[in-house]
Amino acid sequence: MKKRSCPTPEARVRFGLGVVDITPPIGIYHRMFGAAAHDRASGIHRPLQADVIAIGGVDQDRPDFIRVVLDHCGFVGSQHREFIRRVSEAANLPAEQVVVGYSHTHSGGWYTPDRFGLAGGELIPAYLSKIGDQLAAATRSAIADMKVSHLSYATARCTLAANRDYWDEDFGRFVCGYNPEGVADDTVTVARISTDEGSLRAVLVHYACHPTTLGWENSLISPDYIGALRETVSQATGVPCVYWQGALGDLGPRVGFVGDVSVADRNGRLLGFAALSALESIGPCETEFQYAGPVISGATLGTWRYVPTDPSRRERQARVSGTRLTIPFPLKPHDDPETLERERVKMEDLAAQAHQRGDVVAARDCRAKAERAKRALGRLANLPPGDTYPLSVSVHVVGESVWITSGGEPYQVLAKELSTRFPHLTVLYSPLADGVEVGYLLPEGEYGKGLYQEEPTILPRGSLEVLCDTLIQKVEKLLEESSLQTSCARP
Repeated sequence: MKKRSCPTPEARVRFGLGVVDITPPIGIYHRMFGAAAHDRASGIHRPLQADVIAIGGVDQDRPDFIRVVLDHCGFVGSQHREFIRRVSEAANLPAEQVVVGYSHTHSGGWYTPDRFGLAGGELIPAYLSKIGDQLAAATRSAIADMKVSHLSYATARCTLAANRDYWDEDFGRFVCGYNPEGVADDTVTVARISTDEGSLRAVLVHYACHPTTLGWENSLISPDYIGALRETVSQATGVPCVYWQGALGDLGPRVGFVGDVSVADRNGRLLGFAALSALESIGPCETEFQYAGPVISGATLGTWRYVPTDPSRRERQARVSGTRLTIPFPLKPHDDPETLERERVKMEDLAAQAHQRGDVVAARDCRAKAERAKRALGRLANLPPGDTYPLSVSVHVVGESVWITSGGEPYQVLAKELSTRFPHLTVLYSPLADGVEVGYLLPEGEYGKGLYQEEPTILPRGSLEVLCDTLIQKVEKLLEESSLQTSCARP
C-alpha cells in the first residue's frame, strides 16, 4: 500500500533573472490621486525596479517565454506594446512569447500621453525611452543567467490586504476603502528558486493587494509596500526577491491612503515576514513529505520523513508549455468625449474659484472631479477602433504550477475559482498585463451597486465570468497536451 504523502509543488526548468533600477528622475510628473495637490515628484522613498524572468525547458538553450514586471501602475496600450517590442527584440523571440505586467504601485508616477504637457510631463518621453533600453539590457542578462533550477512552492497567510468595498451609511453609497466585514484573500504564495545543488537563487512572492498604502498626500516616488517586502526577504536570504501582483480588484491595504512612508514600509515588512515563513516551510528539492509509520513510545507516534519524489512526478515537473492570446470583449456604453471635456473644464474652473476664496476642500474635490473626466477621456483616446477590446491573456504550465496573466483588474473571486478548479497545481494569477484603459472586472452581481470599480472599466457585466471560463479551458487544454507529450516521451 502506498503511504500517505504531502508533496511540495515543484518545477524543474531553466530559469534566468535580470533586475534593473527604473527609478524616475525627481521632478517628473507624479500625481496619481485626484485629491493630490502636487503634480511633480519631490523626492524618492525607495527605488523602482523591473524584473525580467526567462523560462525554458531543461534541455533548451533559449527561453520558451519571458515574463516582465515593472514597478509602475501601468501604461496605455501603445506604451505597453512598445515595452513588449523592446523585450522581444532583445530576446530574439516573437512578441507572443513576451508577457509584461506591473506591480501597480500608485506612487511610481502617471505617465500616460495626456500628461506630457503638464508640469513634470516634459521628463516622461525620455524616461520611457530609457526604460525600454533598460528592459532590453535586463532581458539579455536574464537569458545569459538561465540555469537549470528548481521552483518549489509553498503558501502562508498575511493580513495586509482587506476588502475595500465599504458602504458609508452617512454618505449613502460605497466608498473605496477598508471594509471590516468584507472577505479578503490572505494567501501568500512563495516560490523558492534554487539550483540542482540546492543553492538559493531567488525568491518569488505572489500576493493580491493594491499598492495604495500611500495616498494623495505623498509626493515621493515609491514602490509602496513592495519595496520593504523585497528588502525584508532579500536581507534574510541574500538573494533577489521578485514580486508578482494578484487578483486585486477589491483588495487594498487595511491601513492605506496615508502620506507617511513608514506605514508603507511597515506593510511591506508584514508581507515579507509572511513570505519568509512560507519559504522556511519548504522541504528539500525533489522530495515528498511521506508518512513513515508508527513508533512505540510513551504514546504511539506517527512519524513522517522526506523521501525522493516519485519518478512520474519528475516528468511533470519538467514540462513547460503555454501561449499568449487575446479575447475580444464588447465595450460597455460610455459618455461621449464632448460631454467629458465640458465636465473637465467646468470642474477646473470651479477648483480655481474655490482656491481663490481659500476653500481647500472644495478646491481639492473639484480638481479630483476634473481628473476623473480627464482619465475617462484618456481611456477613450487609447481604445482601439471598433466596438470590441482585445484583452490580452497568457497561460503557461511550468512544472506543477500554472502562470496566468490577463489585462484589467479582476476581483479576487477569479483567483479563488482558478485555484479551486486546479487544486493539485500552484496557480499564480496576475492582472494588469495590458493597457491601463481596461479597468476592473467585477463579478456580474456587483454591477449596478454604485461601486467605484464599475465607473472606469470599459468592459460590460459578465466579462469576469467569460474571462474565468476561458482561462480554465485554456489551462485544461495545456495540461492535456503536456500530459500527452510526457506520455510519448516515456521509453
